[in-house]
Amino acid sequence: MANALRAAILTKKFSPGDKLPSRNELAKTYSVAPMTVQNALRELREEGLIVSRQGSGVFVRERTERPIGLRPHIERAFEAQHVTVDFAGFSGETLHGVIAEPLDKIRIGRLRPESIRVRLLVPDPSQPWTLPVTVDERADSPVFRKRADEIMRRNTLAIVDSITELADLGLINEASAEIRVHNVPPTFKLYLINDEEAFFGFYPVREHVISYDGQTEAMYDLMGKDAILFHHSANDDDTSTGSQYVEQARTWFESMWSSIGKDFRR
Repeated sequence: MANALRAAILTKKFSPGDKLPSRNELAKTYSVAPMTVQNALRELREEGLIVSRQGSGVFVRERTERPIGLRPHIERAFEAQHVTVDFAGFSGETLHGVIAEPLDKIRIGRLRPESIRVRLLVPDPSQPWTLPVTVDERADSPVFRKRADEIMRRNTLAIVDSITELADLGLINEASAEIRVHNVPPTFKLYLINDEEAFFGFYPVREHVISYDGQTEAMYDLMGKDAILFHHSANDDDTSTGSQYVEQARTWFESMWSSIGKDFRR
């Protein structure tokens, strides 16, 4: 049984992130007893090929070295009763895009979590930055910061307003969405989902030309949409790299949020 499932995983019949059929379905498919399936799954779990998620089922493990897309994980996270999303990065633009569909599902009644909490940790655009910088002088650009401020406000405030609206409409019982700013230039983006999964990616720094208010400027900019994300899960066993990474990422976020983060003013 374990050999059959292992082969199905390694040949991509079940791809990373796929949910396996239930124990009863597997027992019927392979004509074995449910206990045999349980023993086979235990063996594959010990090999690091699968991971069990309480209340959700058994999934083919997402290897940490494999870049992944954020959207399906965010959508699945909103199926939980209590949803938490912590983000640290540059503008929140990517999160704004991927969170829209699960929020729409809540509005039309297809999802009904008990609570949602979102926290956004972004750089303070009112303070000079050491990155991004101008190409010629490697200096802070007030013009660039003004443009970045508008992008950040547009995306983060839209997330906050959408979350609080759900509570105002009575579609969820509890909702909170907060933004805090800090003076540390972000070189990476981090998403912590339901305190169980972490998604991490470095921002590539690339030269490009921006145009704003009739001014043109060459910048070394952080390219958020080009950041490749890697997945780490706390649902692995306690000694795994994934569970340790999620725990350290949570500790880092909480320390930044509570120590140097300042409440954002609209």
